[in-house]
Amino acid sequence: MDVLLDAIAALVSLVSPEKVQAIAARVRRTEANKAANALTSMVGTPVATGVVEQLVDAWRSTTVSADELASMLLAASHVFAKASSEQSTELVWTGPTTPFVSARRTEQALLQVINAARSTLFITSFVAYDISSIVRALNAARARGVDVSMLLESSLDHGGSINIDIIGKMRALVPQAQLYAWRDKADAFADGRVHAKVAVADGNTCFITSANLTGYAMERNMEAGVLILGGHVPRLLNDHLRSLVDTRIVTLV
Repeated sequence: MDVLLDAIAALVSLVSPEKVQAIAARVRRTEANKAANALTSMVGTPVATGVVEQLVDAWRSTTVSADELASMLLAASHVFAKASSEQSTELVWTGPTTPFVSARRTEQALLQVINAARSTLFITSFVAYDISSIVRALNAARARGVDVSMLLESSLDHGGSINIDIIGKMRALVPQAQLYAWRDKADAFADGRVHAKVAVADGNTCFITSANLTGYAMERNMEAGVLILGGHVPRLLNDHLRSLVDTRIVTLV
């Protein structure tokens, strides 16, 4: 049965819901031992044909009826379409590109998250400088009433690991943002640093990246990340960051 379920999952993720409905209707009128020709003729690519052949082979090895298989296809297609509509994931890349794969740039993705925020925005980074476009977007978010929070690495003078006071500079650039630091660290995290680079807006849009908030990261470094719209990951990330604040693991500075 697992093989059949895998084949169903492969098919509904490959072809449109309308095509799945047509295949399900054909299945209801077809016997398993005659399904190969009847179903493979309904798809137009070699990849889809191969998936349909796997489905037919798996069906033949079970006692599942035609009506049952058709219902399974329709149910799987509905769940897949609903899940896809609730969350999307996009590759983000800065640095050398090739003609074979397209991806959003880091600055574009980060600005999308900031501009999408309507109530809350939380950003973390190790360092932050030379990011005029990001600063403008952050101040615009504050101007429209967004609660902007930022967790940054502290300077050496304040128990951190970097030579310059990034938090002080950010306070001057985005004066209405709430700035947090990770200073009171448990023994297990002694000498730990804020290396997370994430941005989450309203608990429904987030960007997880290797890029710091720097001009080089936005334009020149080889950086990778994912932009996630909807689903549970942005919500969990937002809840985790807020919990770090609520439990005073990170504190206002």
